[in-house]
Formats: sequence, structure tokens, C-alpha cells
Amino acid sequence: MSRSVIIDGSVIYTNYSQIMGQKKFESLLKEFIEILKERRSPLLNALNAFKLDGDYDLRRFVEYLHLLTMRNVKELTNIIYYVNPRDLEKFVEAFYSFWRSKHRFMVREEKYSDDHIRRASIEYTITQISDQFKAVIKNLYRELMMNISNSFPTVMRQLPSGAQVAFLVEDIDGEKFDRLPWIRKIPTVWGAVFDPPVIFYTKSNKRKGVVPVVDEPVLDKIELNPKEWFRFPIFVGDLLFYNLVHVDYLAHGAGLANLFELATPKHLRQREPDGMLIFGLEPSRIPNFNERWRNGVIFRDGKMYVGIIPAIDENDYFGYMKKTTLTIHNLIRIDQGRLPIHGSMARIILKNGKMAVAMFVGDSGAGKSETLDALSRLEEVAQVDTIIDDMGSLAIMDGHVVAYGTETGAFVRLDDLPPGYAYSTMDRSIFMNPDQINARVIVPFNNYNEIITPTHIDFFFYANNYTEVDRDEDRIVFFDNVDEALKVFSEGKRMSKGTTSESGLVTSYFANPFGAVQRQKEHHKLAEYYLKKMFETGVKVGEIRTMLGVEGYEKEGTTLAAKALLKIIEEL
Repeated sequence: MSRSVIIDGSVIYTNYSQIMGQKKFESLLKEFIEILKERRSPLLNALNAFKLDGDYDLRRFVEYLHLLTMRNVKELTNIIYYVNPRDLEKFVEAFYSFWRSKHRFMVREEKYSDDHIRRASIEYTITQISDQFKAVIKNLYRELMMNISNSFPTVMRQLPSGAQVAFLVEDIDGEKFDRLPWIRKIPTVWGAVFDPPVIFYTKSNKRKGVVPVVDEPVLDKIELNPKEWFRFPIFVGDLLFYNLVHVDYLAHGAGLANLFELATPKHLRQREPDGMLIFGLEPSRIPNFNERWRNGVIFRDGKMYVGIIPAIDENDYFGYMKKTTLTIHNLIRIDQGRLPIHGSMARIILKNGKMAVAMFVGDSGAGKSETLDALSRLEEVAQVDTIIDDMGSLAIMDGHVVAYGTETGAFVRLDDLPPGYAYSTMDRSIFMNPDQINARVIVPFNNYNEIITPTHIDFFFYANNYTEVDRDEDRIVFFDNVDEALKVFSEGKRMSKGTTSESGLVTSYFANPFGAVQRQKEHHKLAEYYLKKMFETGVKVGEIRTMLGVEGYEKEGTTLAAKALLKIIEEL
């Protein structure tokens, strides 16, 4: 059985029979028992009374559980002569935990409506259904435990046990993209309701390698089963992407809904996609698959880039979903003559009224987001509006360099953020592997209109996380010319922070292995052009030393860098 459980959102859940009468319940129970068999778990002792021909009579056991929702275990001795209540209590408790370990999604088919009042009504309905389902599950567990133990706890815990995310889906009619007839049958997500805290545990928590780009057609060689796939249409900046996600990896689809702006069926009827990503396709179904594509591949199919992430355990990490999506975005931007930037950018407003927009360029773990967070906590700072958290692009408008964002949320590494940050965002976030190194949280931070609005920049920094400095005046240095700046940005040095498979001091061209490396010749011409334009128009280009990779300065370094930047802004 898949670790993702799909709950029917068309049913109003009011009684236990709707849960226990489903084949899905019996299948879940069977899967749990098979795991116990492999472990030779003593929990199986609870089922000794239900053995039949060397196996367990699951149908009879489910019927017995159903009776236990109405009567005490002692009253059922005439049906099953001997069931050990203590063993059964431990089994039910473990089965409940097993259910809660699943990735749980409710799906309801609804036609999208342009009327916002109608949409609010639809979302209210699925929220109510999700809440009712959660209540029935919790009450079922409590009823069973009470009738098995013949007691009721004095302390009750409202454990998350319903759907973690509810999706509103529609089979789109009349969409403009008509090249693939099968794609119209894939359920298309146009709305989502989260029940926080949403916590997913995945099989991997690191990303490695650079996604290769192959110039060959692929879409006509692939067809996806609508019973196993979901389509998440998203806006990456102002580009429309179709991200197709296998049900086993639906947690990463939920992540998309918290990181990017969801497109609606209305948008799909008006325009064709600019890019596409298929996440979770079996390697045997990828045309001409080879080991170089193990962690992903991007095909240039005519004018469209199509990314594919193979269904391999080591790829079960949201970083592959996000970074491959952004790599496709960057390839498109390079083709358009815009410079993709791997970095963050924010509008920094001081209490004295002064304001500046700073962009930080750097690869994963360089201290970009952490420095902005440190700035926001300084007493002199009134507000820090994050416009770009991870990827953006530069363009020229009216002779000046302007920046555009891509995401409305952030995929943040918790290890380097201040204590308590995770708790302050718990009500809006998706947590990925929170107990592991490189634990991440996906949290929304901005609205879509702001990230796609062109923004003039005042500072363009390379985020250096490896140089240890003692003097405040050395924490930020400015370049004197384009060649000097181009050399530092192109080298892309950083101290690895465990977010990828790399270790030690590493380099990555322009700190951007997401499109810049694959199109390095074209990118370098663009980078030189944009840096020249910055020097011509007064944008200050330099390097900020975050010391995030320097032992002993993991927390303090970004605060010191933030204070140095604050001083420069105050002197403007």
C-alpha cells in the first residue's frame, strides 16, 4: 500500500461504519500486520483468537472491532472466548500510530468558480468534511480503547489523525494545451486546505548532483494513469508550470501549494504551460533512461522544457521538486535574455525612514535567508519584506536593473534559524523530517502580486559563508570593477552545510547549478552585461561575509553581517 492515503472528500463522515466498512481500512490493517510479521512483533499476540489456517481472519477481526465500538470487551466473550485486553489495547494503540504515520490527503471533486463567494463556500464545505472525518477517527480510537481497557483517560490529547491536507480537484474541460489528450483526465488541484501542524517524513533529506539537460522530445512517449497522478498547475514567477505528482509523492505536491501560487482552471483555459515537471515516474518508463539521470533529467521538447524525477527513494526529498522546477524556470529565463539569480532579496525599511533593497547571491547554506532573518530582529529595523527567498531573475526596465521573484513561500533550513522560529510558523507551515539534519519547513512569506512586480535593487551581494573576519568593516566589501565582481560571483565558493551530498569548501558556477551551469556560455554573457549595467546605474556590488560555514559562528555570523548592512543603509 502507498504511504499516501487518499480520503474521499465527497462523503460526510458521521459514523464508524463509514471508516471500518471500507476496503481501505482492511487493506491498511493487512499492511500493518504484514509489517508486524516481518518484525516478529509480540503485538501479534492480540490476534491469536483470530487465527485461521495459519493466517489471520481479518474480516472477522474487523467485525469484532466494530462490536467493540458498542460493547465492552468482557461482554463479547460469547463471540470470541478469549482475547487478552492488554494485548489488544497495545495493538490498537500501535495501529492508530501506524495510521497517523501515513501521509493523509482528502480529495474532493469540485468545479472551480470565478465567484469568490462560491469558492469560499466550497472551501468551507471541504473544511467541515475534513473536520468531521478527523472527529470520527479520534472518537473511534477512543471508543475502542475505552471498551478494551474498561476505563477512560483523565487527560485527553487531540492528536492529529485526520487529513493533513485537503485538495479540491477538477478534470479540466477546454484547456488550451491540447497536445496530450491524457493530461485532461489527470485530477487538477486548484485549491488546498491545510490542517496544521503538517509534518511529513520522507525517505531522503538531501539533494545531490546537477540535473542534466537533454535536447530531445519526450512527451509523446509518456502517458500517465489518472488514478495514480495529480496535476498541480503553479506559477513560477509569471511562468505557468504543470507539475505532475505520483500519489506516493503527494507530500511534495502539498509542498508546492505552500511554496508557489496555484494556477486555476481558468488560467489553463487561457494559456499553455511554459514548463512541465513529472515527479515520481518509474525509471523503466523514462525513455532511454540511464544512470546520469538518476536524480532527475530535463528534456527540451521543442520549445518546452520537461523535467522528470525518477521514482527512487533517494529522490524522495522536496528539494528535488523545488530545484528542478526552478532549473526549468532559469533555462527559460536565459532563453529570454534575463539573468536567473540563485539568492534572496528583500526591501529593508529602517525606523528612521531610510530604505534599501538588497539582493544576496549564494548557493544552499550560504546564509541568504538567515541574514535577512537576523536583520528583521534588529531593533533599528522597522520591517523586512522578503521578495525573493531562493530564486529570481533580473531584467532591464527603463535602463535600470530590476528583479522578479518566483516563489510565494520559502523552503527554509531549520538548523541555522534562531530557536523558536519553527514554532512561530507552525500554524502555516509544512515540516519535512523535523528530527533530522537538514530539517526543513515550507512556509509562505509573500503575496503573488508583489513577487512578480519589477523591483529596483540598491545592493547586489555575493553571500560568502566561509571567510572568517574579526573587524566590522570587513564584513561587507564592495568591488571596484566588473571583472573583479564577475570573478567572485563566477567562482561561487561556499562551505557546504550538509544540505546536499557535498562537504567542505566547494564551488558552483555563479552559485547556481540550476540552469546557469547547464547554459554556462549563454549565462556568462548575460552576467557580464547585467553587472556592467549595475555599475553604470549606481547599484553597489559587493560581498557580504555571513560566516555561516565557520565553526562557532553559525548563529552569530549572520547577525554580525546584518548589523554591518544596517550601518551601510543608515549612511545612505
